[in-house]
Order: sequence, then C-alpha cells, then structure tokens
Amino acid sequence: MRMRCVRPLLAVLALAGLAACSGTPTPGSTVSATQAPSSSAPSSSKTAAPSASAATGDGNAELSITLLETPESAPQSFTLVCTNGAPAAESKHPSAAEACTSLKNSPTLLSPPPARTDQACTMQYGGPATAKVTGSVDGKEVSASFNRTDGCQIGLWDAAKSVLGSDGGL
Repeated sequence: MRMRCVRPLLAVLALAGLAACSGTPTPGSTVSATQAPSSSAPSSSKTAAPSASAATGDGNAELSITLLETPESAPQSFTLVCTNGAPAAESKHPSAAEACTSLKNSPTLLSPPPARTDQACTMQYGGPATAKVTGSVDGKEVSASFNRTDGCQIGLWDAAKSVLGSDGGL
C-alpha cells in the first residue's frame, strides 16, 4: 500500500479507538469508579463500561468528598447534601445545585461495579488529581475513588466532575 493511503487509514482507526474508550457517559447511564487506594498510588485496574439502563433517582444524597488536585496541594473537603435533587443548606460544595441534579439524573454515578479486565483504555495521562467520595445516594452506601491515570479513568472523572467539584485541573 502507498503511504498516502496508509496514513489516513491509521488516523481513522486511531480516532475510532479513542472514541470507543474515552467518551463521556450519557445522563442516566451507570458509570463506575475504580476502588483505588486512598493514597496517591494510582490503580491499574480497568473499570466496567457504562450501562444505559439506569433510571432517575429520588435525588437524596449525603456525601463527603475529598479532592486532591496535586500531591503537593492541600486536600479540599466538600459536603454535599441533596434533598429531592436540590442542595440543602448544610451543603459546602462549589457547585451543589449541579451536583445534586447529576445525582438525581444518574443515582448510580458513584456506585462502582466490579472492575473489568477486558476493556481497552487509552494510555493517556489526565493529571495527578484524585478524589474520594463516601456517604449515601438514595439510601444506598457509596464509597468511590477517582483518578485520571488513563482514558477510561478520565471518562469516569468527567462523568462525575460536578459531584467531585473539579474538572481534574487540566
């Protein structure tokens, strides 16, 4: 094959691969977060693909979010309390209304299913930011960790960024 034909073909294949792994889940879809240790060591496990079967929830949540933008920065802590999809007065969160709406539209946003081993993830680095979320959403316990160590993790972070209180810093 000539180089004129090979280069466009390679470009199309590369874009198709990126689109398959790094897309942002649609509202109402189920996403997962890796269960990375709370230390700064990144997790090497891969996560399950989003599922389109999740329904909207009641919009009730009580969450504690710890965000670490860089290893050198001080951790930021947020409290998010939602009632019927609206932030309660005790919420101390930078975008509480948006976060409560996200949780009402996708109540399983922070519920990690078992990690998959057959998912290909782009080997891109989205930055050192990490986040840990604990509490409950619609009466179900939540404990999820987020990082930006590869394309799959970046996609999960982007889906939950309103709840995390950060776009990851990059």
